[in-house]
Order: sequence, then C-alpha cells, then structure tokens
Amino acid sequence: MSHKPDPNKSVSLTIDGIPVTVPEGTRILEAAKKVNVYIPTLCEHPDLCKRAFCRICVVEADGRGKLIAACANDVWEGVKIETNNRRLLDVRKTILELILANHPQDCLSCIRNKKCELQTLANVLCVRASPFDRVSMSKPQTIEGETFVRDMEKCVKCGRCVEVCHEVQTIGAINTSGRSHNFEISVPYKQSLEDTPCVFCGRCASVCPVGAIYEHDQSAKVLAELFSGDRHLIAQVSGGMASAMDKEFGLAAGTITVGKLIAAIKLLKFKKVFNEKLAANLSDAETGGELEERAKNGGKLPLISGSSDGVFRFVNYFYPDLTDHLSAGKSPEKTFANLIKNIYAGAEGLAASVITTVSFVPTIAQKYKSGENNFVLAAGELARMIKLAGLDTGALSEEQFDSIKLPNSYKAESPACAAQKKIVSGFAEARKVMEAIRKGECTDKWVEIKG
Repeated sequence: MSHKPDPNKSVSLTIDGIPVTVPEGTRILEAAKKVNVYIPTLCEHPDLCKRAFCRICVVEADGRGKLIAACANDVWEGVKIETNNRRLLDVRKTILELILANHPQDCLSCIRNKKCELQTLANVLCVRASPFDRVSMSKPQTIEGETFVRDMEKCVKCGRCVEVCHEVQTIGAINTSGRSHNFEISVPYKQSLEDTPCVFCGRCASVCPVGAIYEHDQSAKVLAELFSGDRHLIAQVSGGMASAMDKEFGLAAGTITVGKLIAAIKLLKFKKVFNEKLAANLSDAETGGELEERAKNGGKLPLISGSSDGVFRFVNYFYPDLTDHLSAGKSPEKTFANLIKNIYAGAEGLAASVITTVSFVPTIAQKYKSGENNFVLAAGELARMIKLAGLDTGALSEEQFDSIKLPNSYKAESPACAAQKKIVSGFAEARKVMEAIRKGECTDKWVEIKG
C-alpha cells in the first residue's frame, strides 16, 4: 500500500545548501522554487500531473549516483538535493542537444519564436548547436478543422497535449504510439482530427511548449481584405481580449485597456467595432425563446447550448442519445455575422456579400466552423496584425464601441430564464452533467457548456 502524504506534516531538507521546510508531498521542483533555485524543465506544466518525460530537471540526492527527476519526485526528511554541478549540467545539455537534433532549426520563421520553451531552454543552458547528426522527420503540417495547425516535425514528445486531452478534457482524440526512437504523439490510425472525437477546444495548443500545435493563422487573409478596398470589414471584441493582448505583448496586466484595443482595431481600418456582449445577449435571447417554447409544448429539457460548435461535436459523439436536448441557437460569433449582414448591411445601404465579419476572441475554440467571410481570430492573430501595422496599443487614446439600432423584432436583452442557466466549464465537468441528464437527475432547465 503506497504512502499517502500528510500535508499537515512538515519536511525539512536542503537544496544546494539552502535549508527549506515544506509540507510532506511537495515535489523537489516546488521546494526549489520556494528558495528561488531554478531547475530547468520542458515537459512539466503546472496544470498537469507528474510526467518526467524529458528528464531535463534531473537532480542529485544525498550524493547518490542515481539521478532523479525533480518534477516527479517528492522531498523527504533530511535529504540534501544538489541541482547544479558539472555532471548535471552535462546531462541536461546532452538531453537538450539530442532533442535539437530531431527539431527543425527554423526559429526565425517559427510562429513561437521568442515564446518557445525549447528556445528559452537552449538560451539558459547555452546550447548554440547540437553535435549530433540532424535527423529529418519529414512530417508535413496539417490544418485541422480550420482551427489549428499540427506541425509534428517540431514535436518534442513532452506528452502535455495527450494529457490535457485525456485527463483534463476527457476527450482522448490524440495519443502516444511506438516505443524508443519510434515513440510519437499521434492520432489513432493517422486520421484527421475531424474523424476523431476531437472537439477543437484548443487546449492542446495552449499547453504545447513549442510550435507543434498552434492556431490556424488567418490574419494574413483578413489583412488582405482590409487592404483590398473591396470589402467592408466589421469587428466584434470578446471579453478578456485586453488581458489576453497584455500577455501576447508581454506587458503588465492592465496596460492594454478595451478602449485602447478598440482604437488599435479601428487603425487597422475596420469600419466598425462592436462589443461581443450585444451578440451574446441576442444569442441568449434566441436560446431563451427556444427554452420557453419547449417548456410550453413539452419539449426535451434541459436545453443544452454551447459556446462553440465543438460542444455539439462532444454531445453528438459521446452522448448521441441526448442530441434532442441540443439547442438550435447560434454562437455569439455566428449571431454577430447574421446581425451585421441582415441588419447593419441594410441600414448602411450595403450588399451583404461585400461584408466580412471578424470576431476577436481570447482562445481558439470559437474558430471551429466560423464560416465563409466570417473570421474568428485569436489573441495571437490580432497581435501579429497590430505588430505588422507598427501600432503601440498601450500608448493609444481610448475609443468607444460602436452601436447599432436594432428592429423591435430583435430582443437585445437576455430573457428572464437566462438567470436559470447553469454554466459548465470544461468537458470533464460537462460529462457529470450529461450523465445526470441521462439518468433524469438534472433539475436545471438550461445548461450551457463552455469547452
């Protein structure tokens, strides 16, 4: 029977001669951070479990010959940990050089340039070149669902994407295969992700340390339309975009405000910039109306709506017996596109065919099935457009969102039943609710899943 750590019990040890006391069950890596001792890592991620795939974080304990991974081993009473000596440095550099021998040397053109954990690690360990023969993987890039790109030639086999897909999101669309030098991250039977349970949530891209998985960058297409003069581009900005842009530019939180972001988007030559709350309220009103109709006519309840089309993939794949609970309502991004082309176009005397809508969102999940002439761009894509235009967003004067007059037939306010909406975040939590619905134990009338 394995020992279960007692967090109320303290453990005293030394790290590079520095005494530290931490709760039992603390990993060596966490204990080192407490005394500001840096141990390099590559596969470790704060939101994921212990893996010890890369072994970059190896340390010595009590002078023993065996090296142990700091990310996967807990401290114990009285242990003397050493993190920095010639042997450890040589081991880490050799591991990194082996990884680089299997990695493309195209940092300047890589989408993760200056934001790549492997690149950062090479700088920290002063690795400028690998002495090992270069091994070409010859794996072509694939665009998945017009949402993200998989460039497995850059994969460092850290396993983060597999774990977040299986353990955090409980989807299991990607996995590991092979052993030794044939070990790889793959899709079963080499399928396209659209042929798997993938819900295009983008969590795999968010934890990838390199440029192996990233958003399908459509910023060049949007810029081409802005510069063409033939298209009329209208934007909407989702909540959280300002803070997401601070992170993209490496700025202190609050440097880029919503007003400054609006100013930057208008300087990119967008005709109008709207608040996503308008489309979100309209989307809620549409779904709320559907809920009221179902309740009145004995329809299936609870009503299930989703923040993206990936939610509908989730229900269709894992809970096909509950698809009649799904709402016919649209996402805020699609509601926005319909609003602009059906109402704004007429008010401005424009043909809907010349209008392109662009929704700016913090994450990439909404990019899936965004539709023709209806772009959804994530924070990284907007950041590239702003950089290319040479704008200093943090220094701009603030501007306000534009407004639009809606016909009386459009309900701009969320219905009263929206207050009853149960919001579920993540597919692991969504499974619990779906099982409750299946068993008839869910008392909520409206469930919205945010993937």
